[in-house]
Amino acid sequence: MAEDRCLIKCLRLEKGWNAFQMMHEFLSRKWKKTMLNYLIRKIDKTGSADRASCSGRPRSARTHENIQTVEELVCSQEDQPGTSKSPREIARETGMLHSSVRRIVKKDLNLNTFRRHVDVGNRSTKN
Repeated sequence: MAEDRCLIKCLRLEKGWNAFQMMHEFLSRKWKKTMLNYLIRKIDKTGSADRASCSGRPRSARTHENIQTVEELVCSQEDQPGTSKSPREIARETGMLHSSVRRIVKKDLNLNTFRRHVDVGNRSTKN
């Protein structure tokens, strides 16, 4: 689709073609008239067929403050090993969703989350 946008932009700016001319010249592309008209209006208005920067839904959970909070809670302190908290504990403490905490740990902090296993001793079963 990126090469199609580039082609449509070039045809509009250099040759001044409209949607009807583009559709009939490139029949194999199966472009829709509404899509072409939308891109042509965008090109005429902004000079580009690309998305505007800062378009899209803003971040709500993965803000800089939340990332800092999760980073402090998820990592063990140097003088106190084993004091790290699980994603569920962090979620309860901060009021964020468990999935948001896991996403911050994975995508922003580049860490992996593991389940804690409590060692209950030797689990030998007798038959």
